[in-house]
Amino acid sequence: MNELSGSTVVVIGGSSGIGLETARQAHAGGSRIVITGRDQARLETARDELDASAATLDLGDAAGLHRFFAELPAPVDHVLVAGGGPVYAPIVDMDFELARSVLDEHLLGSLRIARECATCVRPGGSLTYITGTHARRPGVGLSIAAVAAAGLPAITANAALELAPVRVNAIAAGFVDTPLSARLLGDELEQRRAELRATLPIRRVVGPSDVAALALHLMTNTALTGATYDIDGGQQLIP
Repeated sequence: MNELSGSTVVVIGGSSGIGLETARQAHAGGSRIVITGRDQARLETARDELDASAATLDLGDAAGLHRFFAELPAPVDHVLVAGGGPVYAPIVDMDFELARSVLDEHLLGSLRIARECATCVRPGGSLTYITGTHARRPGVGLSIAAVAAAGLPAITANAALELAPVRVNAIAAGFVDTPLSARLLGDELEQRRAELRATLPIRRVVGPSDVAALALHLMTNTALTGATYDIDGGQQLIP
């Protein structure tokens, strides 16, 4: 954590869940924090807690994204992209306009952020994306999430070469016990938690602090670039 002291960490989607927990841990390590979010109330609460700079940002807004990065006190040290959650829908019921919007945000949005980081992140700094493990196994309703999760590692590897010496990595998270998971699962949340505790090799549910710890490691370990790191408590090992 000493490597983060005095650094500037930008967390896209830092008002809740994994992004907020990463911002908390970076702040505890002595970093100056810049966070973005879509929900103004959550964003203001996180800003006050972390003594952070904050901006409302939609990853689908290319002009707004460029303006946000242009106004950062460059150069920054680390950027984490945690914004935007998965969308689940069977193909026969798919809203293709929503699908286009989600894939634009996750894939083209990631490329837009990489382009901005090429000039606003210091040499040796880092860009880290967060995606999911939906591409590992097929399932009903997973098509959109799987395409996004499959595309992000390719973007990460190519960006690591093109943005060097800025380091670029990705985190592929399985189920993480966040407010987003609670909203998606509703009344089924406790059942899902119990199932994971009983079946995962780690015998517990992965939480935001687990993913945040990995994100901070990717920021500070200067030997790591161009790779995607799974964090799912061993879920992929279960038949």
